Amino acid sequence: MNRDDSFARGIFSGKVKTKRFHPYLDTLNDEARETLRIMLNNFEKYFAEVHDAKQNDTDETTLEKPFAMFKEIGGLGLKAPEKYGGLEFNYAQFSRVVEVFGKYDLSFTITAGVHQSIGYQGLVLFGTEEQKQKYLPDLAAGKKIAAFALTEPTAGSDAAALRTKAVLDNDGKHYILNGNKLWTTNGGIAGIITVFARVERRKEDPEDTAEGITAFIIEKDFPGVSNGPPEKKMGLRSCNTAALYFDNVKVPVENVIGKVGEGFKIALSIVNTGRFGINASLVGTTRELVRRASDHVNTRVQFNQKLIEFQAIQEKLAKMAMFHYAIESITLFLCNNMDGGITDIQLETAMSKIFTTEAAWYCIDECIQVLGGNGYMRDNDIERHLRDARVFRIFEGANDTLRLFVASTGIQAAAKRMRESQKSMKDCGSQESDKEQGNSDLVEAVATPLRDSALKVTQRVEEFSSAVKLLLHKHGKDIGNQQFLLTRLANSAVDLFAMTAVLTRATGAINKGLASSNHEQLLAKTFVVEGCTRVKRDLQAIKDPENLTTFAAFSQIASDISQNDAIVATRPLGF
Repeated sequence: MNRDDSFARGIFSGKVKTKRFHPYLDTLNDEARETLRIMLNNFEKYFAEVHDAKQNDTDETTLEKPFAMFKEIGGLGLKAPEKYGGLEFNYAQFSRVVEVFGKYDLSFTITAGVHQSIGYQGLVLFGTEEQKQKYLPDLAAGKKIAAFALTEPTAGSDAAALRTKAVLDNDGKHYILNGNKLWTTNGGIAGIITVFARVERRKEDPEDTAEGITAFIIEKDFPGVSNGPPEKKMGLRSCNTAALYFDNVKVPVENVIGKVGEGFKIALSIVNTGRFGINASLVGTTRELVRRASDHVNTRVQFNQKLIEFQAIQEKLAKMAMFHYAIESITLFLCNNMDGGITDIQLETAMSKIFTTEAAWYCIDECIQVLGGNGYMRDNDIERHLRDARVFRIFEGANDTLRLFVASTGIQAAAKRMRESQKSMKDCGSQESDKEQGNSDLVEAVATPLRDSALKVTQRVEEFSSAVKLLLHKHGKDIGNQQFLLTRLANSAVDLFAMTAVLTRATGAINKGLASSNHEQLLAKTFVVEGCTRVKRDLQAIKDPENLTTFAAFSQIASDISQNDAIVATRPLGF
């Protein structure tokens, strides 16, 4: 499969490309399946009987003895190749295991997930054989913890603004690293850190000397490496987060990961994996939230009725279940693609991260609402889930920034395709318009009971594409500055992606004759109705002149407040 198969790129040109959605790629043989089953049992037992998430949260640390047991059962070597002591799980296996982590403790999930999803993933994907042999065995066994250091005080979502720099030493055998990193997960406990720095050319170096953002393997024991105290956070309290400082650190040239100047590409590849880990963990969290809410509404009686008998409660429980189904469907899609060797999924991983983190936040908030005062109490784990999950919409790429990335990248692809189409028609002397010809792939791909729903999605894709063309014609090269519009365009793209994932997943259930197929069909149909309504609203906001006036008002209100650094409106009492 090539870049032209991308669902995300396709919808910006009005095409629903379904090749990457087709049935789950089951690559597990009997031995791999049995290994996964054993590991799931081990982890369920560990979290239920040994791990103490509440105590970890209170102490703001991971208790040492339980953590040692977690390491012993292989919890930190899931992604490491077998030859270096790991389990070498593929993405489907890894996803199912991380689901268990997310069910019990999102904070600990980040500690263990960052270690292997992004901490040592650069070594797995881009490391030399010598680097892997030197570092991966200790990392897979948990003898050393890994971290990923990208964010800086002046560079968050804008990774290109890195100021940490590395200069080749006079001996040609070392880079001298200087700078600092902010909010590094595992920063205070890591022994091995993947650090991104800007390699700078010295005055005496030849002009063809390589430079640019580069990835380095940094050992915590290197002279000049230090860290700040653990950060005090709203959530993820047991997960160590600390600043890192590099003061004239001598880094052997053989510790460069990949090639000099290719660090940005490496970082993007690693972060895509990290975003996937977030999705997988939230599958477990939202599944548990639905269970907890269901248990409560089936036992709690108010006004002589069980809560489940109230329609307001039924709506909340149904929407939570629908969002869980969508999160799991999207995660299934990513497993299918990454296990199939597809690497061009930056747009899809960005869209999945936006959807899953916001859908999970909705589920946690609604679960607390359903449980009422019980949900607000610390003895109930749900308030901890809410504190832990809030940052998921910020890290691994802030959702606001990812929306702009999705919209601007998709529009660029659409603009390129329009230019190529126009050139082709001109060369052929054709007077035909650039109107898309047919779009029945999705309708034909889904099970018969879901075809009406697929048709609705297809129609929304065509409307979406029309909105893209309208924006391109109206704003041209200035489109990148129209963030009010781009945000709503990205919202539509995310919903279209989620609906397609849900329909293809429900199709699999129907085709296999699963006992749950009728229920899954109902989930999918209802999710599409709601999703299409959201898309219609967002696209209308792009076209409606009244909304454009509202956007201008937003800018003015924000400007007034910014200039005063305070609320501008006069207090009702005058003082």
